[in-house]
Amino acid sequence: MSDQVASGGAPLSDVRVLDLSRVLAGPWSTQILADLGADVIKIELPGKGDDTRAWGPPYLHDADGAEELGESAYYLACNRNKRSAAINLAHPAGAALIRELVAEADILVENFKVGGLVKYGLDYASLAAINPRLVYCSITGFGQTGPYAQRGGYDFVAQGMGGFMSITGEEGGGPLRAGVAMADLSTGMYATVSILAALRHAERTGVGQQIDISLLDTQIAMLANQGMNWLVGGVVPGRLGNRHPTVVPYKTFEVADGIIIIAVGNDGQFRALCDELGVPELGSDPRFVTSRARLINRDAIEAIVQDLVRGEQGAALIERFAACGVPAGPVNNIDQVFDDPFVAARGTVHRFEREDGIAIPTIAYPGKFSATPVQYRRAPPRVGEQSREILSDWLDLDDARFDALQRDGVIGSE
Repeated sequence: MSDQVASGGAPLSDVRVLDLSRVLAGPWSTQILADLGADVIKIELPGKGDDTRAWGPPYLHDADGAEELGESAYYLACNRNKRSAAINLAHPAGAALIRELVAEADILVENFKVGGLVKYGLDYASLAAINPRLVYCSITGFGQTGPYAQRGGYDFVAQGMGGFMSITGEEGGGPLRAGVAMADLSTGMYATVSILAALRHAERTGVGQQIDISLLDTQIAMLANQGMNWLVGGVVPGRLGNRHPTVVPYKTFEVADGIIIIAVGNDGQFRALCDELGVPELGSDPRFVTSRARLINRDAIEAIVQDLVRGEQGAALIERFAACGVPAGPVNNIDQVFDDPFVAARGTVHRFEREDGIAIPTIAYPGKFSATPVQYRRAPPRVGEQSREILSDWLDLDDARFDALQRDGVIGSE
């Protein structure tokens, strides 16, 4: 353990990351690395930047709330704690500059199409020859191999091909994707775990490696118990709305002022539910006494619980259930989420204030570290905002060379 980590410094403070990714899965992964202290350099196309900068509205506004600043909420969601360098990879001198940076890097993350970086000499084989300890993570729709390797991939397609949409939605209804890009986000999480494992190996051996991770592989892995229902039992799961495939009662229920969730996970919780609702005899009823019995008699017990709670006020009922150990909660709109006292108590929202006076909110990293808490060092950068600073820090590039590269269109204007 380094002295810095031992004394409470950021765990990845001595790690350097080149982020050649864009949109969501790659930037989500590198934001996690940045939150953990890594120096993450976001390489962007001069004059344009990450595609998601334009994926709005809403966009960031000026201090008066009037002028749109061209940075979408989508972009801001996954690019904090990074620095941006605007370098044109298609220019030979730009690709050469990236290779210089690679010599100083520990990790590179990219999400180009398979083989897309070969023409720039930025593929894994080329860069491993420069830096053998490099951890090179390639994120694609369908992987570096296999029948679909040459296809472009998007979250929506992966959710559909990976079976997720077949189990999402109301019973008897049509396929639905999740309300956020779950294939992208889970791929970003798996990529981060894989990167950290490969980094540990590189630190021990001096040998890096390429990580090949795809949206479809990840979406299939995220089927979890539903995928295993097919592999083990030959059961093709379908849509159940808010019901659980094997746990009952575990769904939404109507109450006097809206809808709440009741999520009974075991027999003890079921008996507590029955006691709290004034029907203790149901806790020993042979139709419902075990989880398996309740599944067989799902319709009956769900109808009974619905009748018992229909006239109750949701918030009061949730408090009663919490007191007796029955998991329950509201179904919040997004504005209600951020009004919940949990958010303030847990520090779930952090607010940056940029040097130009613009306030930028961000949803905090969820892990709470007792010794090395996450620090919010930088708001999401503007395109090429730190180009000069980065190239000076990593390569000792002087102003004369920087200005020459900028005149030649290799580096974007600051």
